[in-house]
Amino acid sequence: MRTYTPAEAAQASGFSLDTLRYYEREGILNAVARSAGGHRVYTEDNLGTLGFLRCLRDTGMPIELLRRYGQLCTEDSSLPDRIALLEEHAASVQQRLEELRAQQERLNSKIAWYREEFERQDAGTA
Repeated sequence: MRTYTPAEAAQASGFSLDTLRYYEREGILNAVARSAGGHRVYTEDNLGTLGFLRCLRDTGMPIELLRRYGQLCTEDSSLPDRIALLEEHAASVQQRLEELRAQQERLNSKIAWYREEFERQDAGTA
């Protein structure tokens, strides 16, 4: 089984070393195995979890919900709670996407208006 150093895990996940340690300390990431020398040793499973945590963070999940998700992942009986937490976050992401699409439409309308004004001005000087 391939293992990764903290630096390799940080590079693969896009998180800093400090963030990896913070996530472990806060229970967001389950305890990472240690080598005989006491150094953290990350596995493919850890990297998979970090990849999903990156997804959650990049979609705006607040740290307290990341912490709650990490805690739930330590409990085998928590699948319904994990589903509910992720569904709630997915709904929040959907709402933000709709808001961004509306804002994008407004921006595009303003850009189109400026282009028309510019073309009118340009045509008037020619």
